Amino acid sequence: MTMLWKVDARHPQPEELQEAAAMLASGQTVAFPTETVYGLGADARNTEAVAKIFESKGRPSDNPLIVHIANRSQLEALAAPPAEAVSRLLDAFWPGPLTVVLPVRPRVLSPLVTAGLSTVGLRMPDHPVALQLIEAAGRPVAAPSANRSGRPSPTQASHVWEDLEGRIGGIVDGGRQGSGWSRRWWSTRKRLRPAAAASRVCSTSCGPGALRRAAPRGAAGDAGARRRWGGRAGTRRGAARARHEVRALRPAWRDGAGSGRRP
Repeated sequence: MTMLWKVDARHPQPEELQEAAAMLASGQTVAFPTETVYGLGADARNTEAVAKIFESKGRPSDNPLIVHIANRSQLEALAAPPAEAVSRLLDAFWPGPLTVVLPVRPRVLSPLVTAGLSTVGLRMPDHPVALQLIEAAGRPVAAPSANRSGRPSPTQASHVWEDLEGRIGGIVDGGRQGSGWSRRWWSTRKRLRPAAAASRVCSTSCGPGALRRAAPRGAAGDAGARRRWGGRAGTRRGAARARHEVRALRPAWRDGAGSGRRP
């Protein structure tokens, strides 16, 4: 049975999220609102819990997941320190729809989250419900969009219910969210989406060419990562994924869940 909790999206009360946070902590899956779309979350350290995301969505297991955090100290616990230019971006755009990909620390996350790769995508959502839920759960939360793979990303709890009722532990209903678009894709080696405005903002925040300088030489040579992430990001689902994303060390991160606006 899938639980449903209605909360005040702008001013959620701790008691409203207590049961949902406990469900996450116990290894169950919970859908929750972000500033873009609804995400399907599970404890990123718990392999059994993360496996439920893939099973519920019908998502290929070679598809890495983005990990959502509530504060910068969680980033330090999960990944190597970011380059100075990336830190400036985090200062400017977190919380918000910006994902950075960094080398993951050993044995801190389920291997299902990274799909066997040496990096992890991290973001801090700009939504009070998401931040309070992650904080209350006391653990990093792996979360793609809360829909069956291949379906449009959900902007309302009713969309999640339609796709995943009976497949997941619960849904936190924070009302309608975002516009149905996820974040724009970025690479330090190549731009994966038209993003001239974002490029100007990044140049202002970090200085011209800062993103390219943040990537070490040879980072673009990870053929396996390109096949898994970059190839898909640039083709089948590319046009629908308007993402503000930065690849900090390797090109072409994606979360691979369904995209686009819900009809």
